[in-house]
Amino acid sequence: MIRVLGKGLTAKALKDSLVDVELYDDENFNEYNLSSDEVTIVSPGIPPFNNMVKNANNLMSDYDYFSSSMPFSIWISGTNGKTTTTQMTQHLLEDYRSVCGGNIGTPISKLDKNSKIWILETSSFTLHYTNKARPNLYILLPISEDHITWHNSFKEYELSKLKPLNFMKEGEIAIVPKKYENYKTNAKLITYNNSDDLCKEFNIDKNEIKFKEPFLLDAILAMASKKIIFDEIDYEKINSFKVDAHKIEEVLDKNNRLWINDSKATNVDATINALVPYKSKKIHLILGGDDKGANLTPLFEFFNDYNVDIYAIGTNSDKLESLCDKYDIKCYNLKYLKNAVEKINVKLDKSAIAILSPAAASLDQFSSYAQRGNEFKELISALSLN
Repeated sequence: MIRVLGKGLTAKALKDSLVDVELYDDENFNEYNLSSDEVTIVSPGIPPFNNMVKNANNLMSDYDYFSSSMPFSIWISGTNGKTTTTQMTQHLLEDYRSVCGGNIGTPISKLDKNSKIWILETSSFTLHYTNKARPNLYILLPISEDHITWHNSFKEYELSKLKPLNFMKEGEIAIVPKKYENYKTNAKLITYNNSDDLCKEFNIDKNEIKFKEPFLLDAILAMASKKIIFDEIDYEKINSFKVDAHKIEEVLDKNNRLWINDSKATNVDATINALVPYKSKKIHLILGGDDKGANLTPLFEFFNDYNVDIYAIGTNSDKLESLCDKYDIKCYNLKYLKNAVEKINVKLDKSAIAILSPAAASLDQFSSYAQRGNEFKELISALSLN
């Protein structure tokens, strides 16, 4: 028997794909045989402080379970941009019989074992429970504070992201931020501070790429993957990629004013990256939600160089208001997205921008970041013509 902790998407996929699988959650864990050493796969959403994890035996991730049958694999992780980088890499390599999945789309238990390449968006949750599987090519985007309540500290979160380097072998390659250049690993490390470093390393002309930051870095990392494996650079192919909704998605209202839906920005670093291209503008910024215990001070220090007003929503709106008072930033504590859009509508002119980039998760008031972003766009669409 294979035991699985959790009953979510990953767990259900395992039950569908394997024989003799038993799923456990807090309600039926009393039926778990604590004396048995049968394999127990932990769903990535189950935190290490959960009672099941503390008491279960022979724990592993689904990555570990399928490690022996995993084809050549590219793992992509980091705090922000890993979904887009994974999608871009799949877009570039699809003609070479690649498939993508992991933390997005298809769980690895349902990926085609006969494909030539697996491209896996890999979360820190999965990596925490992974102690055997390894990528052949590891792409690590910058790491910033996130998921602190799950990992208990930023250090533990960071170590989870770096964990694949512990198992990689000679001849395998990892592209990682420059700050980790001295991390001990058998893999060849290629390090970078920014897009320009990667362009120089892989002889990529960023002027030929249509994307601007933060998507420019994602595109270059995807192109670097293809360059490493097939020694090819394909500007036409990367430029045909379309970024998902809710990621720095520009929307014009009936009065031709610019609103930006960046609902997927669920942490500080994502919001900072979203604002950089608009530094010269007056910014009306909607912030707030469930910040998962993150330290928001770096975001407010970043605002020193920006002309920004804050429209606070969500369960941390009072916390945001206090930070605005501390940093002398104009703040409207409005609690709800609808109130924020209505307030901005009165103040927004065509020389400014309005952006929903919450630096927080959505589940305090919405079912998902997508629902939050869709409601934002619906509110914009309903604004009247002045």
